[in-house]
Amino acid sequence: MIVTPLSGLEQTIRDHRPSHVVTLLSPEHMIETPAGFEPARHLRLGINDVGDPALGTDPPTAGHIRTLLEFAQDWDGKAPLVVHCWAGVSRSTAAAFILMCERQSPGRERALASALRLRAPHASPNRLMVRFADTVLNRNGRMVEAVESIGPGTIVTEGVPFSLPLLSRVS
Repeated sequence: MIVTPLSGLEQTIRDHRPSHVVTLLSPEHMIETPAGFEPARHLRLGINDVGDPALGTDPPTAGHIRTLLEFAQDWDGKAPLVVHCWAGVSRSTAAAFILMCERQSPGRERALASALRLRAPHASPNRLMVRFADTVLNRNGRMVEAVESIGPGTIVTEGVPFSLPLLSRVS
């Protein structure tokens, strides 16, 4: 799995030839499917990067998390899945963490958050997305606690592309 800001998307697709792409952008900044990429393998979620649904329009919802998880069911891990948002810091790192947790047994959330922090010191996963995913995946607060345990990321205006290990599903 590769996480990148929007500015690195085209290069990441050229370099890594992913099978799937997840775009998490505000609706007014939503992009078209990248040239030469199958639209069925490009999930476009129009959400703003807010941590409280009362603070803005188009906040993440549990429905967005379910859509993300359903989309990723088709990803076999043989080729990378690319996740991006505007800056590659909050929404995309939350989505990557959510997908990592979904592929692993409950109880590994803290280790997965630590792995995310090791690969991306700038990662500041969107707390609202993580909170909804924790509920959808029945993790009883462990995902929220794991993200809180790594603290805020290094403050940056834009993250850099990074990869996370391709994890097989564990039942």
